[in-house]
Amino acid sequence: MLNVAVVGTGNISTAHLAGYLTFPERCRVVALCDIVPERAYEKKERYGLADAEVVTFEELLARDDVDLVSNCTPPSEHARLTVALLAAGLNVVVEKPMAPSIAECDAMLAAARTSGAMLSVIAQNRFRDDLACVKEAVDSGLLGSIAHVRVDSAWFRGMPYYDLAWRGTWESEGGGPTLNHAIHHVDLLLWMLGAPRSVTAAMTNAWHDNAEVEDLSVALLQYERTIAALTASVVHHGEEQAFVVQGSAASVAQPWAVRATTTQPNGHPRPDDDADRVEQLTKIAQAHEPLRHEGHTGQLDDVLTAVASGRAPAVDGEAGRRTVEVVTAIYQAAIERRAVDLPIPPDSPWYTGEALLARAPRYFTKTGSVDEPGEGTYTYGGSPAPTF
Repeated sequence: MLNVAVVGTGNISTAHLAGYLTFPERCRVVALCDIVPERAYEKKERYGLADAEVVTFEELLARDDVDLVSNCTPPSEHARLTVALLAAGLNVVVEKPMAPSIAECDAMLAAARTSGAMLSVIAQNRFRDDLACVKEAVDSGLLGSIAHVRVDSAWFRGMPYYDLAWRGTWESEGGGPTLNHAIHHVDLLLWMLGAPRSVTAAMTNAWHDNAEVEDLSVALLQYERTIAALTASVVHHGEEQAFVVQGSAASVAQPWAVRATTTQPNGHPRPDDDADRVEQLTKIAQAHEPLRHEGHTGQLDDVLTAVASGRAPAVDGEAGRRTVEVVTAIYQAAIERRAVDLPIPPDSPWYTGEALLARAPRYFTKTGSVDEPGEGTYTYGGSPAPTF
C-alpha cells in the first residue's frame, strides 16, 4: 500500500484525487497541503479522506510515511516545491507544464538524479485510446513518410477564466494557452514524431482584455521533411480538437478517420481510396487493446506501478522538459519574429526564462483577482468533465 500526498488542492487536484481513489487496494491519501488550509479541508470532506491529515509543506517534508506526492500547485511553484520534495526523497508527479523555464526543468531533473526519487510529469492525453490508435498507426509505417501534421489545441475560455488570482500573468502562469493548454498537444507531437529542428510562430491576445498573456498562437514546427502546424487557442467556439497526420501513403486523424489515395498516370488522385491501405490501418485501430483507465487515472495507474516496482514512469521528467523547450521556442519565435533553432542552449536568456519575462508583450492589464473560480462544469475538448 502506497501512501500519497497532494500539494495544492485547487481544481486540478480533483483529477488526481479521483484517480487515486480508483485504486483503494494500492494506495491511500494520507496528507493534503495547501496555502489556504480551508481548501484542503474541503477536499478531505468531499472525498471522505479519513486517513488524510491537512499539513503545512514543512510538515509534509518532515514525514517519513509518504511514498508519492502529486504537485498540483500553479506553474510558478512547480520547480521550487518539486525540488524540495525530491531532495526529501519523495517520488513526485507534477502537473503540466513541468515548469515555466527550461532551467527550472533542469533543476528538477538534477534533484531527481541526486535523490534517486522518481519524477513524472502529467501528460494525460497519452493515456487515451483514440490518440493511442493514432500513435500505433504512425508507428506501423503504413502512412509512409510523414509530410504534414495539423494539430488544433482549440479551447474556449471566457473572461472570468482569467480572474483567478494566478492566471493571466507571465510571472505566475508562465504564459497563455501555448503553455497551459497546447502543452498536451506538443507532448503528443514529440511522442509521435520526436523533436523538431526549428520553430516559427505568431501570437496575439484577441479579446481577453483582463490578461497579460496571449490567448491565441499559431506555430510551425519544422522537421527534416515534415511540417507540423499547431494552433493554441482559448478563443475557439465548440472546442473542436484535431490531430491529423498526413503521410505519403495515407492519413489518420483524431477524431478517428483514415484515408488513403491512389494516383492516376497523370499524378492526379483517383476518386476511390486505396481500400487495402485503409483496411490495414482500420485493423490496427480495431486490434488496439483498450486501456484499463484513461486520462489522469490512466497515468496515475502507471505512476503507482512505477513507484511500487521501481521502474521508470511512462512519462518522465525528460519528456516534460522537452515539451517546455518547444513551447519556449514558440514564444521566442513569436516575440522575436524569426525562426528559432532547437535545442535552446543553456547560455540563452530564453533558457533561463529571463527573456520571456523581460520581452513578452503585456497585452492587457490583469483586472480580476479571485481565489476561487466561479461555479460551473469544466470542459475539455468540447465535452463537460465529470463532476467529482
